[in-house]
Amino acid sequence: MDELLRNQIFVIHTIAAAGSVTLGTALTYPFDTVKVIVQVGSGAGKPLTANQALDRVRYLSGYSGLYSGFSWLALGRIFGFGARFGTYEIMTAYFKDGREYNYLSLSEALRAGMVAGVAESVISSPFELMKLREQVTSASRVPNYSSVRKKRVVAPLIEKLLHGYTPDKKALNYSVDLLSTLTNKHSNMTGALEAYPWMMTGSGTPPSVCNVRRLPDIISLEGWRSLWRGLRPGIVRDSVYGGIFFTTWQFLHQAMADWKAIGMNPVPSIYEDISLSPLAVSLAAGLSGSVAGAASHCFDTAKCRSLCTVLPKFVSLERKLLKWKRPGTRFERFTGIHPADRKVLFNGIGLRMARCGIASFVVVGSYFLTVNSLVAKGNRLA
Repeated sequence: MDELLRNQIFVIHTIAAAGSVTLGTALTYPFDTVKVIVQVGSGAGKPLTANQALDRVRYLSGYSGLYSGFSWLALGRIFGFGARFGTYEIMTAYFKDGREYNYLSLSEALRAGMVAGVAESVISSPFELMKLREQVTSASRVPNYSSVRKKRVVAPLIEKLLHGYTPDKKALNYSVDLLSTLTNKHSNMTGALEAYPWMMTGSGTPPSVCNVRRLPDIISLEGWRSLWRGLRPGIVRDSVYGGIFFTTWQFLHQAMADWKAIGMNPVPSIYEDISLSPLAVSLAAGLSGSVAGAASHCFDTAKCRSLCTVLPKFVSLERKLLKWKRPGTRFERFTGIHPADRKVLFNGIGLRMARCGIASFVVVGSYFLTVNSLVAKGNRLA
């Protein structure tokens, strides 16, 4: 009987957690789409506003474009949130072990949150890559080459690297014209250039993310390791976010408990004897999410811009053989920030604060409501 009850409680909490995370993601996903377009589309001298990004998505993809890639993020959030809160509970249990009271200091909450953020980043990185490329595609003009592909012959190597992709003929002719001034003895220079993978677009540049957004195309062109591209700024972002989120939440929880304990008679000796309303806990989580989102936003921008770069695996191999070093200062190399992104790191910070705050409020609030309703319904049936 006890084992059945434990299994029932586990199922209730699992359903509540998955449902609350999906609901919070669905309500705030348009904020995330606009934020990503602002971060990726902004330049050093040409910042992109939220209204411009929203108008572009509506014009090219309609309102449904605001939810492009939603399934990828929802799935990644379910696993990511589970890893974050599961790791945090394990770490806090380790810190509280052997203590008479289950008290957790702010420094311990910070360390536990940072470790939890690392676990979340590693698990959710592949889902975030797929999500971001779908979002960028919703705000980009994707030419339709379906009628051209039937008439044009593509080099076998290019077809293998990126199935269904058609090179830009104008760019290829331009490259051939530039090389035509040199002395050559090759009878078919165009065909020879098409055989090289770095000329698959005709200009020597990698294809657009709009053409490399499907999972088989990403693996074929960029390799399996590309699913964890931007892991360095992602780990820094999520560790900073997790540490500040749980520290702020713990601080607000203790402050609200101390405030409520003043009017209680007798005054409770431990925090477990003080019960806070779900609304108060949800508001504290929302405020903590906004603060943590603002603190980690620059690393989020670096992560998004790195995911928006197509890096073929043969280029990665060349960098490895040439012992290519990351540009920038020591801090930028450590955190994965590119020097060219210095002036756009804080673009869209308001959108991320709103998304993180609302999502945290909805996730925590809906989780408590769902658990309470399911437990009450189970008690009535019992």
